[in-house]
Amino acid sequence: MVSADTIIIILAVVFGLYMAWSIGANDVANAMGTSVGSGALTLKRAIIIASILEFSGAFFVGSHVSETIRKGIIDTAIFSSTPDLFIYGMLAALLTAAIWLQVASYFGWPVSTTHSIVGSILGFGILIGGFSAIHWGKIASIAASWVVSPVLSASIAFIIFNILRYKIFYQPDPLKATKKIAPILIFFVFFVLSLVMIFKGLKNLHLDLSLPKSLLISMIVGTIAGIIGKKLLESVKDDTISNEEYSYNIPSARLKFNLYRAQKRIEKGVELAPDNIKERLNNLLTQLKDINSELEIYDVDEVADKKNVAGVEKIFAYLQILSAGFVAFAHGANDVANAVGPLAAIVTVVKTGIVSLKAPVPPWVLLLGGFGIVIGLATWGWRVMLTIGKKITELTPTRGFSAEFSAAITILVASRLGLPISTTHTLVGAVLGVGMARGFTALNMRVLRSIVVSWLITIPVGAIGVIFIFYILKFIF
Repeated sequence: MVSADTIIIILAVVFGLYMAWSIGANDVANAMGTSVGSGALTLKRAIIIASILEFSGAFFVGSHVSETIRKGIIDTAIFSSTPDLFIYGMLAALLTAAIWLQVASYFGWPVSTTHSIVGSILGFGILIGGFSAIHWGKIASIAASWVVSPVLSASIAFIIFNILRYKIFYQPDPLKATKKIAPILIFFVFFVLSLVMIFKGLKNLHLDLSLPKSLLISMIVGTIAGIIGKKLLESVKDDTISNEEYSYNIPSARLKFNLYRAQKRIEKGVELAPDNIKERLNNLLTQLKDINSELEIYDVDEVADKKNVAGVEKIFAYLQILSAGFVAFAHGANDVANAVGPLAAIVTVVKTGIVSLKAPVPPWVLLLGGFGIVIGLATWGWRVMLTIGKKITELTPTRGFSAEFSAAITILVASRLGLPISTTHTLVGAVLGVGMARGFTALNMRVLRSIVVSWLITIPVGAIGVIFIFYILKFIF
């Protein structure tokens, strides 16, 4: 006859695999969504690349020691005399979080897997230990990531995209401008992504590298990549554009800026000018506004559509894929813990009967987590990819690169400063920032409202749903 402990471990494996599948279906899709949306990768290739990198991150550098309670939001002491309740609670948390992630994935909502499991653990923590057992400061910092993550990444993406706009697309020869600025961009891409890997993607290896050493390694990697990139860029050609025609149609960034500055100065001067001059200044101001309005029709987006700046977009497609790959690897290394952490905790408690702050994660558990993530991505990942890449705003490789690179910078900055952050919210915010650079009309506000609502209800849904599943499991056992 099968023992109760064996049944519990089997259920833990099944629920853990389901949770890993849900992570792959929802969270992993974020990393590759912009690449698919911009056309830099086909859906099939995105799934293959993300699967390899996510699995590698999860299995090879995923943590072999996990927190039994994610983010330390409840006190494990409340389970010291009732380890069986801890087991039922963790089983319920895994199942609740996985169900919510599947529902969100079905509707294409990109939600945080960490917030999903945290909400579930919060619910059964309150149920067992009351409100006093919750570390509300931790909950507050997690909730803060709803604002910190998207705002920070959106701001950085907005700045990066506008720099690309003025330094490349508003120049007389955009391909020549790209070849000039791309080696510098390649340096910064490899520099930032190397730091992300050291501080986040490889943190579970406990390399314990100091900040100066990390900076030195990243600078060396960035410099080598920049030199190689410069050589490769020389072979990129774009014969589809007449530079004379392009130069005639596209005002330089300096021209647009000077006209805008002149307009603002005249607006201030009108207030101080005598009445007999005000009318003339107002007429001049009207003419300047008309000119500025006409110049706006030569926006980079219009040009990219009409003139097919193939060479420029081709270069940024490679940079975008590179950024997405780094984010996918780092994600697999870290967020697999949302599935394997509770599973490892359950196995440890069943074997020892003791609830501790940390639980060892056997290699087979990491293998299970990596496998589940890959299957989830391959089967349902396209749903969230479609939302990130197509539904929020229209993406091109330059826009997609701006979003992916700003997400990587945000992850790096936040992790070093100890700011609360969500990878999902970061990537969505970055796409939002790129869209805002083109104006609010470029954003699908209906989709954004749905995403924000899904973020806000993730923790409450987990906290409430886990109570029902907890009592069902308790009744069964």
